[in-house]
Parts: sequence; C-alpha cells; structure tokens
Amino acid sequence: MPNTAETPTSCRRFAGKTAIVTGGASGIGLAAARRLAAEGARLVLADLHGEAADSAARALVAAGAAEALGVACDVSRDDQVEACMRRALDRFGAVDVIVNNAGLMTFEPFIDLTGADWARVLGVDLMGAFLFIRQGLLHMHAGGAIVNVSSIHARETEPHVAPYAAAKAALVSLTRSAAIEGKPRGIRVNAVLPGAIDTPMLWENPNVKSGVERIDRSEVGHPEDVAAAIAFLAAPEAAFVQGTAMVVDGGRLARL
Repeated sequence: MPNTAETPTSCRRFAGKTAIVTGGASGIGLAAARRLAAEGARLVLADLHGEAADSAARALVAAGAAEALGVACDVSRDDQVEACMRRALDRFGAVDVIVNNAGLMTFEPFIDLTGADWARVLGVDLMGAFLFIRQGLLHMHAGGAIVNVSSIHARETEPHVAPYAAAKAALVSLTRSAAIEGKPRGIRVNAVLPGAIDTPMLWENPNVKSGVERIDRSEVGHPEDVAAAIAFLAAPEAAFVQGTAMVVDGGRLARL
C-alpha cells in the first residue's frame, strides 16, 4: 500500500515530552521514534543492540530531534529495564510515553518447540512489556501514555509461530489489565495490532518464503503507518481511549 502516514509539519503534540521506545533501533520501533521526534519528543531508544541504538539516536538528532539517547537494554531482564528507566529520568526528568515494541519470533512446528523457545519469545514479547509497564506505572505522571505493539497474530495466526501468537494475544490482555490499574493514576495503556508490515521480519518469515502464508503486496503496510497509530494513541487527542487494541492491517483481518 502507498505510504500516506506522513507527519504534519506543524504538528508538535509531543513538544517537551520524553518517550522510551523499545526495539527502537529498527523497523516499527525506529519509525515510531522518528514520528514522535518529528512531533517534538525527546527519545530514549532502548534496544538489545546498544551500538545500533546509539547510531539511530545520532541519526534522529541529525534529522532535527530535540534530543535522543540510545540505551543497550535486554527488555526481558528486570534490572536492565529498571536501569533504562533510571537513565531516562536522570537525563530528562520525566518519562511521558512508553512504546513497548521490542519483539522476536521463532519458527518451529509445535511438537519441536522447547521450553527454552517459549521462554525466549515470551521473555521479550510479553515479559519485556510487563516490566516497562510496571516502571511506567511507578514513575510516570498523570497524562502519561503507554502503547504496546501486539500483532494481528493475537486474533488470527498461522503454523509454526505458537509462542509469538500466544505472547501477542497475552499482550492484548495485559494491556487491558494495565489500563484498569493505570486509569486511577491518569496513565493510559493501549495497544496496536499491526498486520503485514514492510520490515525484515515479514520477508524473512519462512511461512512467507514457502507460500504457507500468502501476502498480497497491496495489503503490506509501512512502519510509518503503525507509527502514526502509535502517535495518536500516545497523544492528548486520545485522552478518552483506554485499554483498546487498534488494528493496523489495511483490512487484512476483515477478509479472513
């Protein structure tokens, strides 16, 4: 699909705000960081690959971001998540937005999966979001927003991705639970469910390569499409949106 999710040049919804984006060095995470930066946000890019996060942060600043900081962070580890939040608070004084985007997939038949496979995927895709949500509820002020990047695999899935589908479905439920507890604190928690998005994760998917999952290129979106939805859910305009899961898939689920 054509990329129509351009950032309005006059839009400064996040001026003076600080956002943490996990998995922020590439793909949807980097697109979200660019969108938030273009609207005035200061960025903390938390990524397993610290050098890539640093490089992406420098590129954001070169492109006009107010400030950007790269942080090496394994989101499945409580101590590293806490340290990331502490660095953000020490540097910027407050955190206003958290985008839980870090994720990974494994491609194995169900009967070949091991407990370690499950733990690895759920550790990043679900535990990582939980840990950052907890930090958000502990440290964010009223008006804060958390956006979790789930997937349409939470609704409809395919063979050989059971841990990923389970984690993304659980993330939708976690979003609702966190929204209930965040509401009295003035913190909103929502999710986006991307469909087929033009990232390496899509084209490296063995199911796509083998034809098990057929991708109509007219229904492949861009990372910027998801970033636009993330920015909306994080913005003041979405002040009455709480605990929802917004599908961003070009209508793919509607025809399944």
